[in-house]
This record gives sequence, C-alpha cells and structure tokens, in this order.
Amino acid sequence: MKFKPGTRRDFFRDAFGEWVERLVEQAEDRVVTRRYLRPPGALPEVGFLAACTRCGDCIDVCPPHAITTVGTEGGLAAGTPYIDVYREACTVCPDMPCAKVCPTEALTVPERGWDGIRLGVLELSPERCITYNGSPCQVCADACPVGEAALTMDQNGHPVIRAEGCVGCGVCVKVCVALPSAFSLKPVED
Repeated sequence: MKFKPGTRRDFFRDAFGEWVERLVEQAEDRVVTRRYLRPPGALPEVGFLAACTRCGDCIDVCPPHAITTVGTEGGLAAGTPYIDVYREACTVCPDMPCAKVCPTEALTVPERGWDGIRLGVLELSPERCITYNGSPCQVCADACPVGEAALTMDQNGHPVIRAEGCVGCGVCVKVCVALPSAFSLKPVED
C-alpha cells in the first residue's frame, strides 16, 4: 500500500486535535460548573474565578456575615467567596455592599438592583415540610426578605415558591423548622 505524502502526519494531527478538543471540553465542564452559591452580582463562573482576587472585602462588609470562602478542596475556586445558607443566609441588602466594595468587579451591582438576580434555584421537598403532615407553619413565608413575590402560602397552608420572584437568598432554607430543611437551594447555572 502506498501512502500519500503527509497522510500519516495529517492522521496524527487530526487524531491528536480531536483528543485535545475533548480534553478541553472536559476541563471546561469541571471549571465552568458553578458549585457554589456566589454573592449577588457575581460574574459567570469562569469570569468570576478569573476576576476575583480573593481579597475578602465582600466578606468583611456583609451585614449578616453570610459570605465565607471556599476551602482548599475547591480547587480553582479555593479562597473565593460564597454563601453557605446552612451557616447563614443572604438577607438581600438593598444596597448590596458586598458587590459595591469589590475592587475587580467580579461582583457588581446590577443596574436594576435585585430585579432579575438569581443566586440559586429553590426547591421544596413536600415530604419534609411539616405543613404536609397537618402542622400549621409559615415561618419560611414570614422570614422571606423578598416577600410574597418569592414565597407565599396556598389555601391549604403549604409553601408555594414563585420562581420568577425568588432571588435564591436561602433565608427559607435557614429558618425552616424541619430537619433537614424542607427547602434546598442549588447554585444557578451560567
């Protein structure tokens, strides 16, 4: 069998190129996936990780002390700010001091303020909620800093999440009397 000049080289170049492309895609999936609930006004994850200097200014000015840092187990995200709602939830400060103080604009105050911000996606597990077992409760709805635009009670006394109004602050997760909480909060995907 006779080979054309360059055919073997082209074969290896193409095969190696495809392998590298798949490797890059896998690496991007690992980096881009947002695993942490970021403070309000955060850039998309890749930009956030690149822009955040891990200075801690946002942590220092957070009134409820809801912002903490990702530990060394976080890999590239280590040292970056996030909100652990099981420790302390974001209280939806109207002026967003955490975003205002950011020197690199990894966090920025959006022009429309809280309108349109989603820190996380809230879910309710009815099997954990005491109202589904006949016990009256509305601690979550009473504590919600956004109010009825985000969380309300239906005619049966069960919590109803209004996704379009919920900012994903995590207050309901924190105050829920059920153990574990009837609410869970997942970071938004970029």
